[in-house]
Amino acid sequence: MARPADYTRDAVIKAAVVLFAEKGFEGTSVRDIVTKARVNQAAINYHFKGKSGLYLEVLKNALERLTDRTGFSSEELKSLPREDALRIFISQQLRPLTFRDERSRYIRIFAGESSHPTKVFRKFLATNPTSYLTAATDVVRQFLPPDTPKRTVLCVTIWLMGQCSIFVRSRELFAQEPFSITIDGPFVDELTELITRLAIGGLPQALSPAP
Repeated sequence: MARPADYTRDAVIKAAVVLFAEKGFEGTSVRDIVTKARVNQAAINYHFKGKSGLYLEVLKNALERLTDRTGFSSEELKSLPREDALRIFISQQLRPLTFRDERSRYIRIFAGESSHPTKVFRKFLATNPTSYLTAATDVVRQFLPPDTPKRTVLCVTIWLMGQCSIFVRSRELFAQEPFSITIDGPFVDELTELITRLAIGGLPQALSPAP
């Protein structure tokens, strides 16, 4: 049976995931977290040694969740036609636009870090494997010449993820004037297809040898 301390720790992490996804690391206060988790501040200091330690734990959980066999990094993607694999990958990146589940919140946290990386995130990247990027580069590599340098593949992968993360980061902005985009299921489906077609049409030509 789980101990009360385990319940407290889990409650803090769950509350933190929601708040970090909505407000980012800087925009979330310890008071916000303890209020939502219904614990006292001592619990955060005891289990995580403060807000930064808690955020680092959330990032570790996010990496594990986003690279398990239920995510876009699954080995099953390798058995799919490359266009289907790319479409699924892009769809997962855009998931936070219409879903508010745990996976979507983790993706949104990473999307926020892509534009304004925190010191905690930099530390996380320096001490954790790059498995989150590995799955993405495996998908992208299928559209590139076999001899494409690893660094180029990585740059293209980051570019592709950026095409999705800008919509995730700026969801509220795009829903307002002058954009007034209705962010719903049909829009996300349309956006997924658009980014997929742009990538499929542009990647081979962009990296083909000049005539």
